[in-house]
Amino acid sequence: MAKRIRSIVFDCERPTTLARFWAEVLGYTVRPFDDEWLAELKAEGIEPDDAPGVVIDPPDETFPTIWFNSVPESKATKNRVHLDVNLTSAEELDHLLALGAHVLRPFGAVEGESWAIMADPEGNEFCAFPPGD
Repeated sequence: MAKRIRSIVFDCERPTTLARFWAEVLGYTVRPFDDEWLAELKAEGIEPDDAPGVVIDPPDETFPTIWFNSVPESKATKNRVHLDVNLTSAEELDHLLALGAHVLRPFGAVEGESWAIMADPEGNEFCAFPPGD
């Protein structure tokens, strides 16, 4: 029997930066650190912005949480899994770019494909679909 997805996990170099990007893109919120976690970070000499893991929470419980975990290696190849996002206006593409995304393949670059292939600030690919697609 299929179960609801609990979490999606990104391995990344800068969890806080990537969490803030995806929270803004998806309408999620960055989960605040509790006092215990903040104390552990402080004891290890780690600033909260350099935390090895950050979670973003969805607007409601029907969506999965998304975790961003620090790993030592850089992204080296194309993602085997990616997210697709629906844009609700043309201005949203500019907003994604302002947040640090970049276009890998623009809208309509391939005949029969209306979406754009983009990358987040760490190079993780995602597809952006135009409004009404």
